[in-house]
Amino acid sequence: MVELLSQNFVPLLFVGLLAFLLTGFPVAFALAATGLGFGFLGMELGLFPSTLFQALPLRIFGIMQNDTLLAIPFFTFMGIILQKSGMAEDLLETVGQVFGPLRGGLAIAVILVGALLAATTGVVAAAVISMGLISLPIMLRYGYNRVIATGVITASGTLAQAIPPSLVLIVLADQLGRSVGDMYQGALIPGLLLVGAYILFVVAAAIFMPKAVPALPVEARIYREPGGSSGHASLLVLLAVAAAVGVGWAQLHDAAMAAWTGRSTAAAGDEVLIMSMTVASLVALALSLANRLFRLGLLSRLAERVTFVLMPPLILIFLVLGTIFLGVATPTEGGAMGAVGALVLAVSRRRLQFPLLTQALDSTTRLSTFVMFILVGSTIFSFTFNAADGHIWVEHLFDKVPGGALGFLLVVNLLVFLLGMFIDFFEIAFIVIPLLAPVAEKMGIDLVWFGVIIAMNLQTSFLTPPFGFALFYLRSVAARSDYADRVTGRTIPAVTTGQIYKGSIAFIVLQLVMVAAIIAFPQLVTGNISKASKLSDSEVMERLQLPPVPQGEPLLSPPTDSSPRDVQKEIDELFKR
Repeated sequence: MVELLSQNFVPLLFVGLLAFLLTGFPVAFALAATGLGFGFLGMELGLFPSTLFQALPLRIFGIMQNDTLLAIPFFTFMGIILQKSGMAEDLLETVGQVFGPLRGGLAIAVILVGALLAATTGVVAAAVISMGLISLPIMLRYGYNRVIATGVITASGTLAQAIPPSLVLIVLADQLGRSVGDMYQGALIPGLLLVGAYILFVVAAAIFMPKAVPALPVEARIYREPGGSSGHASLLVLLAVAAAVGVGWAQLHDAAMAAWTGRSTAAAGDEVLIMSMTVASLVALALSLANRLFRLGLLSRLAERVTFVLMPPLILIFLVLGTIFLGVATPTEGGAMGAVGALVLAVSRRRLQFPLLTQALDSTTRLSTFVMFILVGSTIFSFTFNAADGHIWVEHLFDKVPGGALGFLLVVNLLVFLLGMFIDFFEIAFIVIPLLAPVAEKMGIDLVWFGVIIAMNLQTSFLTPPFGFALFYLRSVAARSDYADRVTGRTIPAVTTGQIYKGSIAFIVLQLVMVAAIIAFPQLVTGNISKASKLSDSEVMERLQLPPVPQGEPLLSPPTDSSPRDVQKEIDELFKR
């Protein structure tokens, strides 16, 4: 019996964890209980020394000192404040008015607002529930196909998984041992491409199924000029001016950054994109403020409304990402700046009330505590797992997978895809990713690329019937019975679960195509990451203002029986040269 337990210790460790999870025991405590229980069992079997858990208190203390994870409460607080202060309602109404006159315009508005909510809230549940409550009744009121309407809402909500500043990317960066800034840079272009793919799908639906995505009727367009025009011409002129300034900044960005930071290398493409959009947004906001303060009358009501509603949160997001990409701020400092900016925006709109602040702090504390407990539990589990050489056992699992690194990626993606239907991404990040990361690194897989693939895959699993979390979130707020529309008075039939499931299928396909594209073209991720330039030995010496060391001559004298003071003196003499 002892031999059987010793030879199959790691598989039995996973079986024990699975048994705990199936009982409904909280994940954090299931991880800790499994790790401790099997750890003590291993000591009794003679597999581990009795000192196995002596370093555990220091590891837990180290978790509490982790600056990277401190970004989670900051970004969570920022998102909740912006969401609770009515930003989602204002954005959906305004962007819906901009695109409403077009077929499929409401769906495009939902996608764009979903991307913006993803960049502010970073939480799938918040984005899906907000848009389900606000936009779904409007889309049903004006005759949208139910399958398309529900699919657009659930898919747009899951963008919170992959668009920076995403909580998923922060956690993955921590577990993979990579920079959060690199994860953000790597995920930016794939996230934007996925948004573009969603919009193209809606455009195709508008072309081939125009009745499925009708335009807003004239009576529903509330921002009109005294002469009856819609005001879109004025908005286009303002956007053209802002875009021209943004393009101009893109040409001057490297020179400006060299003067500001002293950096001599060329900026990464995503950094230039974010900073150019920041400058363009600031210009648009400044022009609108000047138009209102001096009563110039050059902008339409629609143009002013779009600027004052859309630009402040956009500027906040761009400033947070821009400072991180530039290296001016760490992700934690960027998150703190975002939290303060969200409070400022809420105050400027006169919506920051004490109950809202209390609710935001309560929700942030709950999520942060949830993450910390899971991380502590996974740390205890990993103590026993690593002591039993579990990483070697996991490596051997993938030894026989055909296709090398590509085969490994396919198997891992299938595993994460299936797990994502049943457990939350925090559990996947803290349980599964630490087991797979060493194998991926040993195979020569870039871990930032690997992390972005996992984030995109988790986004896919959130949509997959019958257990996709985003589908349940929309089901919780969609009408379960027929109701009378408050504007038209017509009876609107209930939204069925089958319609929600069908709506997700097309977007699952789009997301899988994006995952395949990232695997096939790694440069979509790795091409956006700033790489430090490598210097030769002579260049290092030159920058240190040291003479080159003659070939064969050691930099320091061979070790002798000198005292520490003599060694320090020798080092001082070296640097004096």
